[in-house]
Amino acid sequence: MFRLLFGLGVVVVILTVYAAVDCAVFDRNRIRGIPRWAWILVIILLPVIGPVLWLLIGRGRRSAAAAAGGRVTRSMAPDDDPDFLRGLDRVKDQDQRIRDLEQELADFDKMDPPADDSPSRPGTAGFDPKKTEPGEGDQPGRRDA
Repeated sequence: MFRLLFGLGVVVVILTVYAAVDCAVFDRNRIRGIPRWAWILVIILLPVIGPVLWLLIGRGRRSAAAAAGGRVTRSMAPDDDPDFLRGLDRVKDQDQRIRDLEQELADFDKMDPPADDSPSRPGTAGFDPKKTEPGEGDQPGRRDA
């Protein structure tokens, strides 16, 4: 029984010391409820309850903006946000480029002569395609032959 009480006493002392040091070095703007000096008194005078209260209530959470870069920004409507508006311009420019490329491809397809099914027509590169199987020195995929 003595060992259990001694172990619990050590845990309470460690928790109290941790909470007191954490409170002492914690960012002043993130402490909630009461001032720092009052939290330290509560932690020391109420051995189990004080540190638990500090860990649950006193420690303010880090805001998302502070976690991202330490910069706190106000929220604004999308039409007031310059980054959002620049993004819209980029999307509009990209859509226009896609439309232009599609138009160029459509114009290019119109310029090709109609396909003729005659066997005497040369290949697309201007010469007849090979009629032999690769082998005996031929390398598949070569276009210089």
